[in-house]
Amino acid sequence: MDIRLYIHVPFCVKKCRYCNFTSYIYSETAANAYFDSLLQEIKLYSAALSPREKSLSSIFIGGGTPTCLPVQKLKAIINNVRESFHWLPGCEVTIEANPGTVDRQSLFELRQAGANRVSLGVQAFQDCLLDRLGRIHTTAETLEAVSAAREAGFENLNMDLIFGIPGQTGEDWLETLSGVVSLSPEHISVYGLQLEEGTPMERAVARRELQLCSEELELFMYQAAIRYLTSRGYVHYEISNFARPDRKSAHNLGYWLNQPYLGLGPGAHSYLRGERFANETTLVGYAGRLSRGEMPVAAREDGSVTVEMSETVFLGLRLLKGIDLAAFYRRFGRRIEDVYGKEIVLLKEAGLVEVAGGYLRLTSKGLPVANVVFMEFI
Repeated sequence: MDIRLYIHVPFCVKKCRYCNFTSYIYSETAANAYFDSLLQEIKLYSAALSPREKSLSSIFIGGGTPTCLPVQKLKAIINNVRESFHWLPGCEVTIEANPGTVDRQSLFELRQAGANRVSLGVQAFQDCLLDRLGRIHTTAETLEAVSAAREAGFENLNMDLIFGIPGQTGEDWLETLSGVVSLSPEHISVYGLQLEEGTPMERAVARRELQLCSEELELFMYQAAIRYLTSRGYVHYEISNFARPDRKSAHNLGYWLNQPYLGLGPGAHSYLRGERFANETTLVGYAGRLSRGEMPVAAREDGSVTVEMSETVFLGLRLLKGIDLAAFYRRFGRRIEDVYGKEIVLLKEAGLVEVAGGYLRLTSKGLPVANVVFMEFI
């Protein structure tokens, strides 16, 4: 059994207006305390896990903004993981970065340390929209970051984009798509803006200082992304993700296939030994438990077969290929039709899902309303 490892770096130079992730404004004191605690957590898991559970097929260092940490600390984190876990051949090692927080030298050092994939939070190609989101970078810095990553030796680059930003037009979105494709990343992720409760953007919308895009415009943007990116040679393999044929995200595929993963750092989630658990979200709580030699777990959820089947279905339906019906039977000893027959019939009649080639998958009609489909299995 191999697992995926996620490491959460909870610091940002500035918190984006739409973000509700576990993150804090960077300070050297807090970062040093986090770093020491993370190394302790790595050490505890290295001692607690079996050799098979320490075999890593992918590593993802996310945040927050990992690259607001000094590069020497990021290298030390990677080296500690290398010493404490077994990296399987071809292990995908991704580090998230924001334009404006990296340069050729820092990326070169990360590449030499073992990172082989960079995920850039580009979001848009219009500076006015970046400012509206509360991003700290400019489009010019995006171009510089891509150039720096290539010069540093990275041959696997992802770019995250957001559509449905208040004030964003269809023309803006098409310009962003064109600009990103011109940079030839191996992977592109496109996400509709989620208005999260309690964020500055949510409050601005509530005060009518900002107006959300219409549902019709959001649908146009999503469908435009599918048409444009697939016409440029990208494979649409997951609801929000596009890749060159051999560059799908190995780490995220593990999530969508409901496979085991371990999360380290404040607020990180894990799915291991059939159990889901989550770490303390505050830096004080996280560091406090580890200083006492305890795992920093704050919440646990015992997995049942029923819950595992449900999660396997709604996660698997995110993949354009769909759910392998034979694999579902091998995993659970039951046919998916015997578990969710009523739901599947209703969704098929509505034209939202189909069964073809041994897979249950979303139709083109079902893709834009995937969350409605998923609710049938929760």
